[in-house]
Amino acid sequence: MGSIKLDKVEKWFGDVQVIKGVDLEIADGELVIFVGPSGCGKSTLLRMISGLEETSRGKIFLDDNDVTDRLPSERQLSMVFQSYALYPHMSVGENMGFGLKTAGAPKAEITKKVKAAADILKLNEYLERRPKALSGGQRQRVAIGRAIVREPKGFLFDEPLSNLDAALRVEMRFEIAKLHHDLKTTMIYVTHDQVEAMTLADKIVVLRAGEIMQVGSPRTLYEKPDNLFVAQFIGSPKMNVFNCVTDGESFQLPGQGTGHFGPHATGRSAVKMGIRPEHIAITEPGQGHCVGKVEVSEYLGSDFFFYVTCENLGTLTVRAPGSTVDPRDQTVGLKFEEDNIHFFDSQELTIQA
Repeated sequence: MGSIKLDKVEKWFGDVQVIKGVDLEIADGELVIFVGPSGCGKSTLLRMISGLEETSRGKIFLDDNDVTDRLPSERQLSMVFQSYALYPHMSVGENMGFGLKTAGAPKAEITKKVKAAADILKLNEYLERRPKALSGGQRQRVAIGRAIVREPKGFLFDEPLSNLDAALRVEMRFEIAKLHHDLKTTMIYVTHDQVEAMTLADKIVVLRAGEIMQVGSPRTLYEKPDNLFVAQFIGSPKMNVFNCVTDGESFQLPGQGTGHFGPHATGRSAVKMGIRPEHIAITEPGQGHCVGKVEVSEYLGSDFFFYVTCENLGTLTVRAPGSTVDPRDQTVGLKFEEDNIHFFDSQELTIQA
């Protein structure tokens, strides 16, 4: 078992509060990702769970046992850092088994567990090599293997892919997803990269300034954000947001056209509206909700991104199939899918029907 519960957890550094009363429950076997901008407190929260940072107030439970004041070594959690932190004079096998060796485990047990971890991570042929003979991705797998041999109740990953190039990041995302599927062990993963969060997580925790903004599956956060921050943080390119005026049944864009509420906001007042790039269609001028000029176009093979400057709304991003004829420098109409418009009130909270 590896369920984790945070009960009104706070962290203070002197007079500065960086974690502000966080409540969170993580089920056994879940892969949960903490995501948010730099300085939001995600790594601090992870280190508090591991025991590397003291908890100022509140409680942390592992399998319903209070571990708030326990040492890291007593929490049965293994941490994988951004830095591989491998011993250069030791072989891969020695690095993976070092924690067990220092704990006094029998040599036969160490050999068995190292081999089992190497089988999972496809490191068998590298066990006799030194870290300097490995690629960045291989070194990170060794660091993960060192965590696996301890057979923890949970794995804690602190931005483990930050030092890798783009191709290796994709490869390691696959490795971590497969590892979670095979081990079925609780994992908490910290990243600032929302693509990693969307592709890996069972559940995402979005943090801002030490507070949880929303918790949910990747699909829930993308399709039903609770607030403007989550709406714009989750999704790439980010959601288009601009001012609007409502009368209870329809909306008016400043200096542009009108439209009707979709299911998100029937009969309610709103001051801002948002629409994702893939929910906007290019039309003839006058046939959509607004008119603008295509200033920049980006061809990505399967997709086109168009950046359309609309009077009083600013620049809107439109996502279209790669087969679309490029309308750069042309004046076009933009038609919104009204069922996929999001409305926000004066407190920047999503207005629900």
